[in-house]
Formats: sequence, structure tokens, C-alpha cells
Amino acid sequence: MLPWPTNPSDEPVADLLRAHRQIHPHGDVALVRQAYATAERMHWGQKRISGEDYITHPLAVAEILADLGMDTTTLVAALLHDTVEDTSYTLPRLHDDFGPEVALLVDGVTKFDKGFFGADAEGETIRKLLLRAGQDVRVLVIKLADRLHNMRTLDVRSTASRVRIATVTRDMLVPLCDRLGIQALKRELEDTVLLALHPDGYEEVRRHVATRPDWASFLNEVIGTLQPELARAKIDARVAPRPRHFYSVWKDAQDKHQPTPRELPRIVIIVEGRQTDCYAALGTVHSTWRPVPGRFKDFIASPKNNLYRSLHTTVLGPDDQPLEVLIRTEPMHRAAEYGIVANFRFPEFTARLSKQARAEQLAWLHRVLDWEAVADDAQRFLDALRCDLSEGQIHVFTDDGRRVQLPSGSTAVDLAYTLDVHTGHRCVAAHRGGRLIPLSSPLADGDVVEIVYTDQATYGPSPDWLEFVRTPHARLQITQWFDDGEPATIGHKVRIGRAAIGLALRQRNRGLANDDPLMSLADELGYPDMEALLVAVAEHRLAPEELVERMIKAVDTTPP
Repeated sequence: MLPWPTNPSDEPVADLLRAHRQIHPHGDVALVRQAYATAERMHWGQKRISGEDYITHPLAVAEILADLGMDTTTLVAALLHDTVEDTSYTLPRLHDDFGPEVALLVDGVTKFDKGFFGADAEGETIRKLLLRAGQDVRVLVIKLADRLHNMRTLDVRSTASRVRIATVTRDMLVPLCDRLGIQALKRELEDTVLLALHPDGYEEVRRHVATRPDWASFLNEVIGTLQPELARAKIDARVAPRPRHFYSVWKDAQDKHQPTPRELPRIVIIVEGRQTDCYAALGTVHSTWRPVPGRFKDFIASPKNNLYRSLHTTVLGPDDQPLEVLIRTEPMHRAAEYGIVANFRFPEFTARLSKQARAEQLAWLHRVLDWEAVADDAQRFLDALRCDLSEGQIHVFTDDGRRVQLPSGSTAVDLAYTLDVHTGHRCVAAHRGGRLIPLSSPLADGDVVEIVYTDQATYGPSPDWLEFVRTPHARLQITQWFDDGEPATIGHKVRIGRAAIGLALRQRNRGLANDDPLMSLADELGYPDMEALLVAVAEHRLAPEELVERMIKAVDTTPP
């Protein structure tokens, strides 16, 4: 958990500067002081809902970022991040006072006016946030720190406001934080979400942690046994406890339908050496204690979507007590904790990264920006983003050996569009493991897939693909192709409308067993048949999210 603000000193920014100098001894503290003075002057007289002076908020955001290890420019932008939105300070003036970099960052986190944009304000704000993040990822990091401080101080708001803010945090900002790999932020964001949305669950986990058996003596025995064994194997490593945070304990119990929270003691082994030493350390662990079958995961060979890399295993430790073990190198540990922020906290480490490694860090963000280019409105873009963030991930391989990450349930068509838009449009067949498979067949983790495509330049996608594609990228590209290059027949519109409703259902973790709810809804709304209803959805005369809400209410209130 990141440190909370400490006792104030005579200089308001003293703690901020101290934290900044610890990681960046040559940071421009004069510029930070200037930014604070400007922010304090512009926010003078403004109060937060809690009654505190408003300046306490940007200062707290900057302190969170300093603890993460962000650079001077980021801290300056954090101190000024609400001035353009909430005061008379203009972006051109900020540009003149602090330069183009700071202006870009502040503009990126400035929300659109709801009075002007109405219902589209949220979508347009997130769209702009990600567009600016494509130019400078620090925009997103500031936004996440801003939200963390707002979540820390959520208790002064009304219940409805707490639920609304926490829900958006859970559905959008926590997954964004995870994609950037900033676990140091993500853990506390998740814990504050749990407290806001499931206070009883939070309290149950708190009681569990407070009353569980003392792990200290057990973990001391584990470390005291393992450290000499690693040294005997000539593996330079340190071993430390690695407890789970509250949300992780609660979520695990929910997923496993456990009536009360449970967790296993956990340690991390950080190897001071090469990647191969992680596997040597794994061998030492498994020769010391018996591994639990089915509990080994290799995230070094197959990193997570945020490039997280570690070995995970569970063993029966002393007295046959199950013990979770994480194994990683020091660079892997830095990346696991700080993700994209490691580039700023450990610049000497980042300088040694290859161009490919740096590109991979932001591959997901660049893919999102590709969707933005074809999404014709903010809501469509926001729906695609929510869908992508909510999906689990698999890894598949092309026939020429490329490893591609896709959402769970993806098909060969999703793979084709991920490889290249034109390949996707001209996809005609696919082979998995050398055998022909239907294009609609879901792929599995580890599949080797060959895409077969035609050379006909005029060939295009089938509207049927909208029934089964999983990735927002494929869905947007197919829809765009029909919008631009194909006559919008009734059949096409029916398929597009059905696909839009299917996407809205998946976002609610629901599905349709048959068309009865659609037909009932068409009759209820005065449409002659279900097809007319679906055409209205395709033509944006009906919002699929509203229809899904009505269907769910109707189904859930129908007596069994």
C-alpha cells in the first residue's frame, strides 16, 4: 500500500520534495515549488466536500506519484491537474508558464464539460485520456493517482455517489491500472473499491486477517529452511513474505464460492541473476517440499497481458501446510510492482531494454488507439474498451511462430484481424494443429493456428462474423467495412443489431438461450417483429444497453 500523507511541516511541499529527492536526487525542486504556488493561488478559497482546502487534493496526488517514483514533470502536472478545469487558469497560460509537456499532461486529465457534451461527456473524456496517453503514458498514471486519492476520501460522499465512483473505478480504472502493470497502485484501488461496494465483505476479510493463525513463525521457518538450500545450490536470491491484499482474498473466496475468506501463506523469491536461475530456484523449492499437482504456472515463458513475469507454484511446506511461492528476477520484480512506471523510477534499468521490449509495454494502448480511429462515436469506443478490459486472456501461436494474446473465447477471425486488418477482411478458412476448423470455433490457450485468406482485393467479411467475434478490434473493423463499403441491406442490419445486443449482454455476463426475450421486447415496444427491433438497434434508434436492461429485468422478475 502506498503511504498516506504524513504530518504537515512548515513547508507544504516538504514531504513531496523529500520523497522525490530520494528517487530522483537531481529533480528540479524549484519547478515543483513554483507549480505548488501556482496551484495554491488558483485554488485559493476552494474547498473539497470534506471541508478541506482544495489544494490538499492535488498535493496528495503529487505525493502518491512521488512515492511511485515519477519524474519532476509528472509531479508538476499533478499539482496543476485541476487548475484548467476548475479555475480561471487557461491551458495557453499554463503552456507559457510550464511548457508543452506539462500542458499536454494537464489537458489529458481535464474532463469534458457535462453541460456541453451531456451524456457523451464520460465517453469523450476517456477517449481523450487514452488519446493523450498514446502521446505520453504519464497522462494515465496521473489519472490513476487522482482516482486513488478520491477513493481514499470517498467516505464524505453520499452512498449513491460512492457507489457510482467505485463502480467506474472497478470496471474501468482498475483494469487500466492492471494493463499498465502498476500493482502498487492497483492493490490499494481494489481495496478501496471493496470497502465502498462490499463493506461487509471488507469487514469479513479484515476480521479474517486479524484472527487467522500466526503465520510469522511458519514463514520464518520456511525462509530459514529455504535460504540455505538456495545458497547450497549457488543461487543468489532473497526470500520474503508476500501477503495478499484484502480484495484478492475476498475475490478468491467469491470465485470459489467459499462461505468465508481463506488464503494460503505466500512468499516471493527474488533471484539476483539470469532468467534461467528462476527455474533453478524452482527446482530447489520442489526438491525441498512436495509440489501440489496442477498449481504450477509459468508466466516467464507466457507473460500476462501486462507483461508480468514470474513462476508460480504451491508446495506442501513444513507440517504439510500449503505454501504459495512466487519466483522472479530483480528486473521482473520491478516490472511486477511498477509496470510502466518502472521506466521513470528505474531509468538506468529502462535504458537497457531493447526497442522491442519498450514497444511491447504499450502494445495494448496502441491497439486501443487503432479502435479509436474506426469507432464512429464515443459510446461505441467506450463499449469496446469495457469489453476488452473485462475479458480473460489466452495465448495462441501463428504457423510462423508468432505468439499472439487474445481475449478468452476468441476465434480465428479475431486472430486474423489482430494480425492485420486486410488479412481479417480476406480470411476464408483456418487450420488448428493442421486440421480445418470452423471460423466460429473458439481457440484455446496454446493453439497453433494458420489463417487462410484469399488474394481477391474486393473480398470482404461476412456479416455472420459479428455473431461470434470476441475482440472489439475485429467487431469495429467489420462494422466499419459494412458502413463504408457494402450496401446496408436489412439482413446486414439485423445481424449488426443482434451483435450489438450480444455485446451488451456479455458486458453484463448474460446471454440469450433463445429469441423469446427479443420477440417479447419487440411486441412491448410496438415493433412488428424482432427483425424490425434489431434494425432499429443497428441504425442507433435504440440503445442496446437499455434493451438489455429491460430484458434482464423481465427475465429476473418472471416467476419460475
